[in-house]
Amino acid sequence: MSVGTEIGKFESVEVEDTHLDLRLDQFLADQIESLSRSRVKRLIKQGAVSCGGGTIEDPSYKVKLGERYVLDMPEPVAAEPKPENIPLDVVYEDDDLIVIDKPAGMVVHPAAGNWNKTLVNALLYHCGASLSGIGGVLRPGIIHRLDKDTTGLIVAAKNDAAHAGLRRQFDEHSIERAYLAIVWGGPRPLAGTVDLPLARGGGDRQKMVIVRPTETRDGKNAVTHYKVLERYGRSSEPAACMVECRLETGRTHQIRVHMSHMGHPLIGDSTYGRGQKFLRADAPEEARKAVQGFKRQALHAYVLGFEHPITGEKLRFQAKIPKDLADLALFLELL
Repeated sequence: MSVGTEIGKFESVEVEDTHLDLRLDQFLADQIESLSRSRVKRLIKQGAVSCGGGTIEDPSYKVKLGERYVLDMPEPVAAEPKPENIPLDVVYEDDDLIVIDKPAGMVVHPAAGNWNKTLVNALLYHCGASLSGIGGVLRPGIIHRLDKDTTGLIVAAKNDAAHAGLRRQFDEHSIERAYLAIVWGGPRPLAGTVDLPLARGGGDRQKMVIVRPTETRDGKNAVTHYKVLERYGRSSEPAACMVECRLETGRTHQIRVHMSHMGHPLIGDSTYGRGQKFLRADAPEEARKAVQGFKRQALHAYVLGFEHPITGEKLRFQAKIPKDLADLALFLELL
């Protein structure tokens, strides 16, 4: 069946021999590309699927030959976060998705300590009636995240179909994501790949750590491709560099941990940084003050490219470097 996320009743195809032994949630999810299997599973448990006038509430129910199933899509409920009139730098928007250039200091999702003034609050206000609901809730579907103090491009879906399409691309690692980072020292070689799995820190759940091959716990695969774009400093060993980092995977704090592991933490990174050991004692005062005054990790998501989940159009966006990062680079040129 061809189903969007409209409200209404939708009837499945008749179960055939090729469908036998399938669970009901898998059978319906295979036909409804705009809904994930987990979403279908929740709908079944909520009593939204019936057959022959009777409700089926067991997602593991094995489909039977000749049966047809009716999915009754419920009205989406209001999101718990409240819409807030917060200005947004909208790079692109249509009926299915929106791309934002996020400023430093903005948290993406409401959570303990940050229930208000988040990107989600702003999107709920900005998108308003254009949201048809993600997973049955009137909210924007944000597939990837940026840290509070990381600037740059982030995409959000407005409906289940767009959300599922973007999710699929992220899972397949077909999304183009490139970041600009200003790091201490000079990475060698000038271009390369860091392929080291990451996991939550044992003593600090807010911090990510490299999982060594000798460790028994599992880490999540994490791959970062980097390339030095600019070197700052007159000596043979630069004091700092601007590096382009391209993500093959997208783990929490991935770039910050990988670059720190190489011995080149991001300037301003209070979690994974190692102070100002790369600054010479005779470094110009202007450069020293610029570094000391830079209070966030020097990281900017400047390229985002993907296939439009509904139209199939190739989309690619590039965000200009923010003023604070550009100013830092100018002062580092004095080294």
